[in-house]
Amino acid sequence: MRGASKEEEVIMRRRATSTTSSKSSQSELYGDQELDTLYEYLAKVILLGPSGCGKSCILHRFVKGEWKVLSSQTIGVEFSSKIVKVAQTTGVKLQLWDTAGQERFRSLTRGYYRGSAGVVLVYDITNRESFEKLGEFMSDVKALTPSTVSVVVVANKVDLLDEDPELEEVSQAEVLEFCNRNGNIPVINASALTGRNVDEIFDRLSSMIVTKIELGVIDPEDMDAGVQYGQVPRWDGTIGRSNNRSLLTLLGGTRNHTPSQPGRRSGCC
Repeated sequence: MRGASKEEEVIMRRRATSTTSSKSSQSELYGDQELDTLYEYLAKVILLGPSGCGKSCILHRFVKGEWKVLSSQTIGVEFSSKIVKVAQTTGVKLQLWDTAGQERFRSLTRGYYRGSAGVVLVYDITNRESFEKLGEFMSDVKALTPSTVSVVVVANKVDLLDEDPELEEVSQAEVLEFCNRNGNIPVINASALTGRNVDEIFDRLSSMIVTKIELGVIDPEDMDAGVQYGQVPRWDGTIGRSNNRSLLTLLGGTRNHTPSQPGRRSGCC
């Protein structure tokens, strides 16, 4: 897994120093309970991988926090959403599209690649054929998604290796070679059954997306980038914009609004 660039390190330091003040300002305005439902960005994420690799189970574990006891093959595309907090302050609402892995649905699912900010590419660590098919999906990602897309590779079903290590059919070296060849993609070993590292998949992907926004690589006002401004502006001075008309009315109708100090009138007539 590659190290952070100098630009990314600056972003991470800025997030760390702004976390307390930003969270405090937002809590005063909205309250802690309501704060959990707000988000700065809306990002489209698609889950890709061959049939049987566990994409739907990973998504169910992430969204519902439980194992999907009865799981059938996805037909076409299914949709879910969940809000993730990056550095405890930046809310990102992920629009999660679970795609069918069967070849007969490929022409249908390719239509959902466009405008994706993130891709979760899943394979079954106990099935070599599952891993070998990742190249086909990666080719589609390169051809059909924005150049700014963020990708995470997931080796699913690692819980089976705890019972029998010999079930592993894909070595770590092979996975890293694939990831390095396709742009230093991070790889995460996970288990939808036990929940191991499932949250980390989407936390990592969200952090990658937000970092690109803060570095100016992704423009949320670009309709093809897969990211839009969400419900609440940020108070740490880095973005501070929102496209939610009703919230802007509440805040006084400006895109770069700063909450007024307690006990003071806003000055709006």
